[in-house]
Amino acid sequence: MRLLIVAVGQRVPDWAQTAWDDYAKRFPFELKVELKAVKTEPRASKSLETLLAAERARIEAAIPKGCRIVALDERGTALTTMAVAGKLTEWQLSGDDVALVIGGPDGLDPVFRQGAHERIRLSDLTLPHAMVRVLLIEQLYRAWSINANHPYHRE
Repeated sequence: MRLLIVAVGQRVPDWAQTAWDDYAKRFPFELKVELKAVKTEPRASKSLETLLAAERARIEAAIPKGCRIVALDERGTALTTMAVAGKLTEWQLSGDDVALVIGGPDGLDPVFRQGAHERIRLSDLTLPHAMVRVLLIEQLYRAWSINANHPYHRE
């Protein structure tokens, strides 16, 4: 199974890239994690609808056919860490690759968001996009560690 993180925005601070790389290398061979950064649409004199539609097209082009699409959305379902572990198990049992999508500064296109198989939120807080990438991969690693009875997670 492959977890594909599709994130709008190509530049992240060094600390975020270092953290991403650290977590990405911890995953086992059978659970690949990959990041696809999608270009943010330039904001100059464009309507919000036009911006989001252009980013939607780039996101859709980055997601391979047959992927389960999970949109990160502030209005999505809130999950505990244990619930994320349950979701990961569910996704693995389905046999499909999963694309978790992080929108740009203006979020995700409403059409894309509604068409996603699932919508989840990581926090009630507004987070910088670089932090979302790190938080997401850490929670996915933690979910894997729970399911594998690895000592990373403690309760």
